[in-house]
Amino acid sequence: MTSAEPLWQQHLETSKRVLTLYLQRCQQDQINVVAGYLAYISLLSLVPLIAVMFSVMGAFPMFTEWRGELEAFIYANVVPSKGDELRLYIAGFVENIGRMTAVGIGALVVVALMLIHNIDKTINKIWRIEKRPRLIISFSIYWMLLTFGPILLGASIAVSSYLLTLSAYAEDYTPGLSSLLLALTPFFFSVAAFYLLYLLVPNTKVKYRHALGGAVLASLLFELLKKGFALYITYFPSYQTIYGALALVPILFLWVYLVWLLVLAGVEFTALLQQLYPLNSSEQQQQREGAVNECENS
Repeated sequence: MTSAEPLWQQHLETSKRVLTLYLQRCQQDQINVVAGYLAYISLLSLVPLIAVMFSVMGAFPMFTEWRGELEAFIYANVVPSKGDELRLYIAGFVENIGRMTAVGIGALVVVALMLIHNIDKTINKIWRIEKRPRLIISFSIYWMLLTFGPILLGASIAVSSYLLTLSAYAEDYTPGLSSLLLALTPFFFSVAAFYLLYLLVPNTKVKYRHALGGAVLASLLFELLKKGFALYITYFPSYQTIYGALALVPILFLWVYLVWLLVLAGVEFTALLQQLYPLNSSEQQQQREGAVNECENS
């Protein structure tokens, strides 16, 4: 690339180079295989995780009135167009938990914690981080996520409901504001969730803008995936024809697999940005060359 080239052409060449490195990195880490592994673990942990979340929120009466909204938000994003059907199955499982012994409930908590552990291990492996905290420290952090995560989610639902209520009052002065906020709220929730995931889970210092870049990419892919998957389920009901009453099982697995695939795609993008544009300028050229050589040699 010479200095005589137009600026737009330089940006185009840089974008092509970054895209090539990104695709090579995804292929090297086999995110399609890893996504299948996480999808399998997630399906085993789905009911325990949701049960623990609702149990934690049940301990805080202030969130009781928003539980319906929280459930609707979770199930609408678990499987588009199949959330109501999934809610019936999981509601039955959660009710049965009340009849379990303390040992059984403890086993559910362990299964939920193991899901968080596998997510943490996978993301740090993509970041090429080998040094990990001691297991007791890791599980203490996982437990905090499992207990405080639902509280933060409930608080965010409450805040968003309050903002939407305020925007409804302002509808006469700014027509369409309430509808716009209602349409953008899921996207902002996704950006915030992916941002925290990409910023806090890697056992290294992640730049804020790099985590935000990965979060925006994953959120855009997530919104596109929701719309595309809903259209597929609605207009191409092949699973319903083949599997009948059991159609929810392969549909759920396919959806969870695709979600993990885009989550890992965001992780790869964040890690690549950090590798190409490190924390200080003195390391920048060295890190870029290392990234290029690593991908070229793979």
